[in-house]
Amino acid sequence: MNLKKNQIEDHNSKLLAEHKRNFDFVSSGIKETESIIKKLIEFQIAIPSWALGTGGTRFGRFAGAGEPRNLEEKIEDIGLLQALNKSSGAISLHIPWDIPNDAKTIKALAAHHGIRFDAVNSNTFQDQKDQKHSYKFGSLQHVNKAVRQQAIDHNLEVIQYGKDLGSEAITVWLSDGSCFPGQLNFRKAFQHTLESLQEIYGALPDRWKMFVEYKAYEPNFYSMTVGDWGQSLLYASKLGPKAFTLVDLGHHLPNANIEQIVSLLLMEGKLGGFHFNDSKYGDDDLTVGSINPYQLFLIFYELVEGMDEQGMNHANDLGWMIDASHNVKDPLEDLLQSVEAIKIAYAQALLVDKKELQDAQQNNDVARAQEILQTAYRTDVRPLVAEARLRSGAALQPLHLFRTLKVREQLIRERGTATVATGL
Repeated sequence: MNLKKNQIEDHNSKLLAEHKRNFDFVSSGIKETESIIKKLIEFQIAIPSWALGTGGTRFGRFAGAGEPRNLEEKIEDIGLLQALNKSSGAISLHIPWDIPNDAKTIKALAAHHGIRFDAVNSNTFQDQKDQKHSYKFGSLQHVNKAVRQQAIDHNLEVIQYGKDLGSEAITVWLSDGSCFPGQLNFRKAFQHTLESLQEIYGALPDRWKMFVEYKAYEPNFYSMTVGDWGQSLLYASKLGPKAFTLVDLGHHLPNANIEQIVSLLLMEGKLGGFHFNDSKYGDDDLTVGSINPYQLFLIFYELVEGMDEQGMNHANDLGWMIDASHNVKDPLEDLLQSVEAIKIAYAQALLVDKKELQDAQQNNDVARAQEILQTAYRTDVRPLVAEARLRSGAALQPLHLFRTLKVREQLIRERGTATVATGL
């Protein structure tokens, strides 16, 4: 389905007076309001193709209804998100879940919805139908060179799909590791992985990036061959200037200081981008900002401060992507909430008085430093985010409009109740 411009305009007209009161009140106490709104309008978050269906766990999956049945319908769903919030202007594909059969047609469809193609993702953590070699004991790290070559060839294939669609990055996440002591020679596994990544890296087109993602545990529980940001940074440093670390907010041990990690990676010029989600215990893949919004704000402050220090463009110089799995929520509603949480944290980070904070840090004034950060965090920036949407032609309250128009019900009528989207 497509949203009509007049549907959004009618929605906004009913909320405009209240929005103007809220916006005028909040903006009156904020410096450089126009600059912040401009940055918010430019800031886009890529939606993963695999997040548009109901997710699951290894115990089960409770499929929803009206899920997209193919890549074309996934692009249409992201088009709905983009129409509602004008902040979801990119799609990140996972191969082989979403292989484009006709790249030219798929590109045209995406362009029709105002969507570009962000990083493409490879998959060597599952065995596919008719696959010659199994990844049960690893892929790029495998002791058998034939298995490693199969995994390399898959990544090269993914790069080609990305080239056809206009993507400029590949994300490599490996489930490789071991479950028991003695199962694996750590050094040989690292070397095999590095050699495999070097072959993939060598096939990168000009201007492309390779994002090396890490994860502390799962599906392997004794060791992961790319288990933390240090290992990812080591790979990226050895590979070359096109290789970067990708940070998934859920891929850390409990209480990890993610804001410090991203600050140091940014300082070293090796931070490539993010998979945004939230978690209580581990890789929970929950709605962004649903558990620890303060941490999300602190991460964004380090990003804003570090990127400004290096003269980087907030919107384009890092990859901004969501990676979530929705087992109990409508996926489209969840994604609307996640994008909103990201934009709020970003806006709050833009409010921080950096000169004042630097002065407090220089004078070891701990209480003042805390107050400066928390003043920004406790500011209700939702009217600023809504104003950015309004000026972009999006809905003042995207989730409210999604429900008012009964979008899910319409998708069920179009697609049926028994559809199951590809992905986890």
